[in-house]
Parts: sequence; C-alpha cells; structure tokens
Amino acid sequence: MQEPLLGAEGPDYDTFPERPPPSPGDRARVGALQNKRVFLATFAAVLGNFSFGYALVYTSPVIPALEHSLDPDLHLTKSQASWFGSVFTLGAAAGGLSAMILNDLLGRKLSIMFSAVPSAAGYALMAGAHGLWMLLLGRTLTGFAGGLTAACIPVYVSEIAPPGVRGALGATPQLMAVFGSLSLYTLGLLLPWRWLAVAGEAPVLVMILLLSFMPNSPRFLLSRGRDEEALQALAWLRGVDADVHWEFEQIQDNVRRQSSQVSWAEARAPHMCRPIAVALLMRFLQQLTGITPILVYLQSIFDSTAVLLPPKDDAAIVGAVRLLSVLIAALTMDLAGRKVLLFVSGYAMGWGPITWLLMSEVLPLRARGVASGLCVLASWLTAFVLTKSFLPVVSAFGLQVPFFFFAAICLVSLVFTGCCVPETKGRSLEQIESFFRTGRRSFLR
Repeated sequence: MQEPLLGAEGPDYDTFPERPPPSPGDRARVGALQNKRVFLATFAAVLGNFSFGYALVYTSPVIPALEHSLDPDLHLTKSQASWFGSVFTLGAAAGGLSAMILNDLLGRKLSIMFSAVPSAAGYALMAGAHGLWMLLLGRTLTGFAGGLTAACIPVYVSEIAPPGVRGALGATPQLMAVFGSLSLYTLGLLLPWRWLAVAGEAPVLVMILLLSFMPNSPRFLLSRGRDEEALQALAWLRGVDADVHWEFEQIQDNVRRQSSQVSWAEARAPHMCRPIAVALLMRFLQQLTGITPILVYLQSIFDSTAVLLPPKDDAAIVGAVRLLSVLIAALTMDLAGRKVLLFVSGYAMGWGPITWLLMSEVLPLRARGVASGLCVLASWLTAFVLTKSFLPVVSAFGLQVPFFFFAAICLVSLVFTGCCVPETKGRSLEQIESFFRTGRRSFLR
C-alpha cells in the first residue's frame, strides 16, 4: 500500500486513520462509471477553451485578408493589424481580473457559463463588422471571455477530477484550445473571414447547453456551506456505486480549516505566497516563450519566409502538430510526471498544458479563485506587450531578434523548473497543499 504523502500524521494533514481510504481494488471497480461522468463534466467545461483557442488565432487568416481588402473602412495598415492582433490579450487580462471576483462569487461553473455572453457578442460584432471599431470591440469581448475561462476552467476541472486522472484531464483545457485553433486554421482554408466568426458561435451555445446539466465543484459548494449539495455533486461525479464519504470528509476537513478569507498578512506566509509565486512565474514564463504572438501572426510569419506550401496550409499543419503533441502529453502526464515533460518536451507537450494544470493544482483553496485570476491577468498583460510589439520589432530588426529572445527564455524556464516546480503526479489537492504548508521534501520523492 502506498504510504501517506507526508509520512506520519500531524496537525497539517489528517490521514483519517479511523476510516482509511478505499483500496486500489475498490477504486478500480467503480472507476469506469466515475471517470465517464467526470469526463462528461470536463468536456462540457472545456468547450470554453475550444472557443478561446478559436478566437485567439482568428486574426491569423483574417489579417492578411483585411490587409488586401478593397473596403476602405476595413482595410488594415500594419499599425492597425498589430492592434487587431493584440487587443484580444487586453480583453483576456480584463477577463482574468474579473475571474478574481466571479470565481468565488458565482462559482466555477456559473463563471464559465457567464463567459458565453461576451463571447457570443464578440463573434457577432466581428461577423457583421463595417469598421475597425467593430473588429476591435469584437476581439476585446472574445478576449474577455477567453481570459475568464482560462482562470475558471482549470480550477473547475482539477476540483472535480480524482487524482488518478487529474493529470490527463488537466491537459484537456490546453488540448481543446489547440483543437479550437486547428479548427480555425482548417476552416480558414474554406470560409471567408466573416463566416469564420459565425462558426465561432456554435461551441459557445453547446457549452451553455451541456453545462446546464453538470454539477458545480464540490469544493466550492462546501466553501459556501452547501454541504448536502456538495455531497450530491461528488456522488454524481463518482457514480452511484462509489463510496464517496472518505473523499468527502477529506475535502470537508480541508475546506473547514480554510473557511476564512485570506488576510494580506497571511498571504505573505510561505505556505501561501510560495505556491502563488510558482503559479504566477510559470504563467509569466509561459507567455515569454512567445507562443501568443506566434499563433496570432502565424500566417503572416509564414508569408515572410521562403516556405514551399501556401501560408494557410502551413498554419493548419502547425495546428495539427500542436494537437498531436498535446494529446501525447495528456496520455503520458500521469505516467511520466509533470516535471519530466517540462524538461524534455516542447511547448505543446510541456509548458502549454502543464502550466495550466499546475496552476490549478498548487494554488491554496482559500486563495484559489483570486490567485488564478491574478495569474491569468499577469499572463495576458505579458502577452499584450509581446503581441503589440512583435510586428514593429520584426519590421525593424527581422524575425531572428524576437525568436532569439524566445529561445533565451526557454533556457531560463528550464532552470526555474528544476529549482522551484514540485512534482504533483498522483497527489490529491489536499496533499499538495499540505506539502506547501509543511515543506517536507518527502512529497517530491
């Protein structure tokens, strides 16, 4: 039998000796039904990430089309194109900021559902655009929705998933975002730019429909004193034949010990500030690798290089490779571990999906809603600076300068991973939090 995470029990982590956790055999017997329902709830939520990935790269085929537009109201200059590409990230930063409030006020599920309003409005504005202001406002609104879902969905998924599949499910937000991007690149080969915006409405509507039938996070419900509803949600997620009382007691104990709001003085305590700093720096370094400007201007980048295939085809190929890489990461994350993939793989297998997962895993429950919003805010403000400056830097110095910078950041990220990032494979959220509270190195073995 696997030893408890931190060895002997103590005041910071109760191993509940009077009622031991279910054996691996017991868990296996109910695992199929348990995972089916968790998978369904996860799929409903990550449709928001599909829409986010679709909206993020919307400009890739649209900017070249509008730069050659004969309509003077829609024709884009280089400066206007940089705003059209980058304003999405400002909206995403605002969405992350709002998530700091909505995540804990409405809950994870309702916050995800709320994101459908600005998303649908933004796509409608871009589909019917008759001037630059409509394009910019539409991009800002879809960015706001993307920033909100980026902060809420990973938290929701991590809180409903059992430890054995949390790594795989934690990769699904990035997987669906990449699938959304690939869908945009593929449809860009077939549809004009206005119809690309119309097509973006479909996943938003499906997400709203499916989430209406899904439960809220049991941890959120317990934090609001809705214990009976939380038990029902956990029982639905784990299946009618599953004994959820041990897991429910563990979550309830953790929530009870953290029921009060975090004060500024407590936020400076190592067990609070360290996991927040790890999550924040990972999101910051993730953006500094240059992924957002590369995706936003992907077709324009290929336009300026001597590639053999048409730029639209090249963009679609990049999307397909990214999707395959994230699929591999999702299948191997719970086997190889998070840190191994961060070290040995590229962005789509490592720093893409794993930073989203680790953000939701390491943040303490009492600060999870606010801290996840703070991480997304910092991430997208960084993305705005990079995306807005990318085209002017390329025009002045060429493509090699930003790409050399991105390569240097990747080296810094490797050092940061080795020194600061813990391995969370196979651990419950309560165990991960207990590690940061006690600092015992046995957690990392």
